[in-house]
Amino acid sequence: MNMLLRSSGGRRMWAALLSAALVTGGCSGVDPVPSPPPEGPGQVIRPTSAPAAPPPIQAYDTAVISAAAALFNNARLPQEGALQGRRYPVVIDPLIDGVTGTQSVATRSMGERLVQMMREHYPQYDVQPFSAANVARSPLVLIGTLTGVNAQRQTSGERQAYRICLALADLRSGKLVGKGLAFALPEGVDPTPLPFFRDTPAWSDDPATDGYVRTCQGTKAGDPINPLYLDRIMAAALVAEAIQHYDAGRYREALDLYASVLAMPSGRQLRVLNGLYLANWKLGRRDQAAASFARIVDFGLEHRRLAVKFLFRPGSTAFVQDARLSGPYPVWLKTIATRAASSGACLEVTGHTSPTGPEPLNERLSLLRAEYVRNRLDGESAGLAKRMIASGVGSRQTMIGNGRDDASDALDRRVEFKVIGC
Repeated sequence: MNMLLRSSGGRRMWAALLSAALVTGGCSGVDPVPSPPPEGPGQVIRPTSAPAAPPPIQAYDTAVISAAAALFNNARLPQEGALQGRRYPVVIDPLIDGVTGTQSVATRSMGERLVQMMREHYPQYDVQPFSAANVARSPLVLIGTLTGVNAQRQTSGERQAYRICLALADLRSGKLVGKGLAFALPEGVDPTPLPFFRDTPAWSDDPATDGYVRTCQGTKAGDPINPLYLDRIMAAALVAEAIQHYDAGRYREALDLYASVLAMPSGRQLRVLNGLYLANWKLGRRDQAAASFARIVDFGLEHRRLAVKFLFRPGSTAFVQDARLSGPYPVWLKTIATRAASSGACLEVTGHTSPTGPEPLNERLSLLRAEYVRNRLDGESAGLAKRMIASGVGSRQTMIGNGRDDASDALDRRVEFKVIGC
C-alpha cells in the first residue's frame, strides 16, 4: 500500500476514495441499511423504501483504504477537542476475525496500515499504544473485524470475499463515533493465524470476544459501546500485551501477565485460559498446563460448547504423528473425560471437516472421528460413553470456510463438545 499511496495513480484513487467514502452502516452478516443523514435546518427525514446497494467487492488494498476513509472522514469527534485545537488520542485494540476472534497476518497488517494512514493523512489523531495506562485516560478506541463471507455476503458456505468492518469508539461518551465498511477480494489476504492463535487448543463462545464483535458489527455511529466490551477493555489491553510476549517467545512474561489478568473481575476469558495453558506448556510446567486446560474445559462446559483442535491424518481417524501437535492430546482427552464426568453433563461429540473433497465422504469421516474421540474419552472415564452421542456434519458448519487445509482453517476440522439434555 505504500507504493499505492506514493504513485500518482494511487494518489488519484486515494482522493477519489476520500470524497466518495460515505459508508457508515453496520457490519452484520447481512448487508446493512444505511443510517439517515444528519438533520439540518428545515430538513425533513423520510424513511427509505429499500436499503441502498451494498458496497462493491474491491481489491484488498483498495477496500482497506475505502473502509478507513469512511471511518475517519465521517467520524463525529467530540466537539470540545476541536474547539481546543488538540489532537485526539487513539489506541487500536488488535483487529480480529469476525467469527472466531482470531488475530492473523492479515488483521495485524491491516492495523499497521491504519496507523500509517492516520499518521500520514489524519493529523487530528494521535496514535498511542494499546496499554492499560492509555486506556485509563479514556481515549478513542479503534476496533475492526475481517470476516470471510459467501456470494450472499453471509458467514457460511464457501467464502468468496472478506468483509472489512471498522469502528471508532469514544470511551468518554461510551458511544461509537465512526464506522467504516468495505468488501475485499480474497487475493492479498493472508489468514494465517499469529502464533498464539495458531497454538490455542480450544475455542468456545466468549463474552469478551462477543462484546468486541457486537460493538464493531451491526452498529452505527451514535450507538452505545457494547457493555460486554466496555467492561473488559482494561483486561483486553493486558491480554494484548501478553499475546505479544507469547508471539515473541517470552513465555515467562506472558504467563505473568495472563495470571494477573485472571485475577481481575473481568479476567476469566478464554484467551486468558488458553494463554495460561500455552505458556505453562512452553515452559515445561506440565502439571500447571493440565490444570489450566481443565479451566478451559470447564469454561466450555459452562458455555455449553467447546471446540478442540484435534488434528487427524488426511482421510484417517488417527491423530497426526507430529509430536509438536499431537503430543498434548493425551492430556486433553484425559482432562475432558474427567471434567465431563465430574460435571454430570451429557455431551454430543461432533466431528467437522473442511470443505475439500466429496461431501458424503466428509460426513462419513467426521462421524468416524467423533466416534473415535468418544471411545477414547470412555477409555479415560469408564461409563462416560452412556452420556455421549457421536455425530458428524462434514463441512456444513465451517467457521473459516477458505478450504486451505492448513493452520488458517484448523477450526474447520475441529471436534466439538456440546452440552445436551440427558
